[in-house]
Amino acid sequence: MGLDDRKLAVLRAIVEDYVATQEPVGSKALVERHQLGVSPATVRNDMAVLEEEGYIRQPHTSAGRVPTDRGYRLFVDRLSRVKPLSPAERRAIERFLVGAVDLDDVVHRTVRLLAQLTRQVAVVQYPSLARSKVRHLELVPISTTRLMVVMIADTGRVEQRLVELPAPVPADDVTDLRQLVNEKLVGSQLSETPPLVQALVDESAPHLRPAMTTLSTVLLETLVERHEERLALAGQANLTRGGLLDFQGSLRPILEALEEEVVLLKLIGETEPSTTRVLIGDENEFDNLRAASVVSTGYGPGSTIVGGLGVLGPTRMDYPGNIAMVRAVARYVGELLAQN
Repeated sequence: MGLDDRKLAVLRAIVEDYVATQEPVGSKALVERHQLGVSPATVRNDMAVLEEEGYIRQPHTSAGRVPTDRGYRLFVDRLSRVKPLSPAERRAIERFLVGAVDLDDVVHRTVRLLAQLTRQVAVVQYPSLARSKVRHLELVPISTTRLMVVMIADTGRVEQRLVELPAPVPADDVTDLRQLVNEKLVGSQLSETPPLVQALVDESAPHLRPAMTTLSTVLLETLVERHEERLALAGQANLTRGGLLDFQGSLRPILEALEEEVVLLKLIGETEPSTTRVLIGDENEFDNLRAASVVSTGYGPGSTIVGGLGVLGPTRMDYPGNIAMVRAVARYVGELLAQN
C-alpha cells in the first residue's frame, strides 16, 4: 500500500474518532487523543499523504478529515482487531436465544437481538430449503380424497401443502404411502430428491400408484421447485441515528433497497462457510446501497451453512464490534439448530 506504520496508525485513529464522534477529525485532536509520538505538523503531513492516496477526504474547507470507502477497507483488512465479546454480552446472547420455542421464534429473536447489539439494521435469512434435509414427512387425511402433506426439514422449517387425490384412499393406504415416502426421502438433501420422488411411483404397489403419482407431483413442487426464501428484518429506525454525512443526506435509497428481498438475499445469502463478508460503500453492486456497509456471515448446524445473517448501516460504523457480534450470534444460532 506504500504506507508506513505511522501513517497506518494515523488512519486507524481517524477512523476510530470519526466513528465515535461523527465529526471530521483534525490533526490537533489526533495528537491530543492518541499516543502517536509525533508532532501535530508530522500528523498533518501524514494526513496529506493519506488524502493524496485516497484514504481520507476533507468534506468541506477548513474542516478535519473523514475516511473514504478505501480508507475503511484498509482499516477492516489490516488495522481492525475484532473486539472480544464481554461475558455480559455472551450471556445476553445466550439468554435471548435459548428460550426460543420454534424456528420462527429463533429467527425473530435473532434479528431483534442483532439490531439491539449493533444498533444497525439487522437481516436474517430463514434456513434455505435448498440447503436443508428432509427430517420427516407427515400425511394427514383431511377427507378420503384430500391429504395435508407436512414436510419438516432438519433446520426446523415446516412446509405444508394440500393434495387433491384422484379417488378415495382408505386410511390403511395412507399409512402405506406415509411409510413409503419417509423410507425413501428422510435424510436426503432437498436438492437431491427429484429422482427419489420420481422413483416412488415405479416402486409403489399398483393400487397405490394413482395416489402416489399425484402425491409425487406435490412433493416435487414442495421439496424442489418452490425455493421460497424468507427474510426477517429489524432495526430500520437505527438508520436515523447518524449525522448529516451518513447516507449522503438521504435515507430514501437505503429504505427502498430494504424493501427488495432479492437485494437483501444477495447481500447476506451468498456468504461462504466460516467467512465474514464486509461490503463497504461502492463495493455494493446495488446503486441504492453505495452509501452503506454490510457485514454478513453464514450460519447453520456444525459446518453446514443453511442461511445468512448480517447488519447494514452507514460506512461510518463500528466494524470490529459489528463483525464480532455477527459472528457470535451466527455461532449461537448454529448451535441452537444443531441441538434441535
